[in-house]
Amino acid sequence: MDEYEKLLKKAEEELPEQVQGKERFVIEKIKGHIEGNKTVLVNLKKISKDLERDENHLLKYLLRELATPGKMSRERVILGTKVSATIINKKIKKYASEFVFCSECNKPETKLVEEKGVTYLRCLACGIKKPVKNI
Repeated sequence: MDEYEKLLKKAEEELPEQVQGKERFVIEKIKGHIEGNKTVLVNLKKISKDLERDENHLLKYLLRELATPGKMSRERVILGTKVSATIINKKIKKYASEFVFCSECNKPETKLVEEKGVTYLRCLACGIKKPVKNI
């Protein structure tokens, strides 16, 4: 075995597990805590940035889906009721399937565009444009 093959084998062995996985787009789990009757989320801005969506759009969707009042306060989001992280993560996944992932090619390279009062999800990978519901 020559030097190159030894180095290649060594590099493959040192690769971390997640690089070898097939999932290339992973939505970060929500982080937060409960304060009294309220739920405080600390990383919703980062999640919306990762999804390349407006944080207010994501927040409005979550508030409607969770049927709870809430507001953005600096870097945090404060929900008016106690909500478990599991439920919030499920709602974020649902948001991503409706407003981020393309229904044809299932890739996350999409943009929300508005034309004549209708919001469309335009895929930058396959070119499809489909209407999405307004929040």
